[in-house]
Amino acid sequence: MRQILLVVDVQPTFSPPDWLLQGIKQLVPRIPSVATLELHDESRTPFKRQIGWTPALNDKSLIDADRVFAKHGYLPTTEALDYLARFKPQRVLVCGIQTDTCVLAAGFALFDAGLHPTLVTDLTVGSSLDRSGELGIKLWKHHFRATTTSQELLDDLDK
Repeated sequence: MRQILLVVDVQPTFSPPDWLLQGIKQLVPRIPSVATLELHDESRTPFKRQIGWTPALNDKSLIDADRVFAKHGYLPTTEALDYLARFKPQRVLVCGIQTDTCVLAAGFALFDAGLHPTLVTDLTVGSSLDRSGELGIKLWKHHFRATTTSQELLDDLDK
């Protein structure tokens, strides 16, 4: 199956747990991968003005993906979506930080771009509203249906 991994905002700003880093790092060497990196630019996305918080001005991805795309706001950039589409994947595997916001927004952007988003449910962390990610997983299943786990992926890759 042609698939590519999209890692959403796994960066120091969001203090990802070690289990998330380790789980994603098991997949990255085995699947083409793209990471997004949330950076702050108030002129593009009014985080400070609207919610009183900002991501870092400069940060780095904690995942050594094949490509990293900086973004300002919730959605992946057009450049990132175009890059993913060039692979003509049967599905885009999505994992990362804030299941109920940035990860879910990535799912909508992928869907709208004609791609097939699939959430890796055990490699995602929710926002401060629901750190477990369960709310985001339920929303994902409602909108996109397609989910998997890292173990299912590893088992498929070992076949």
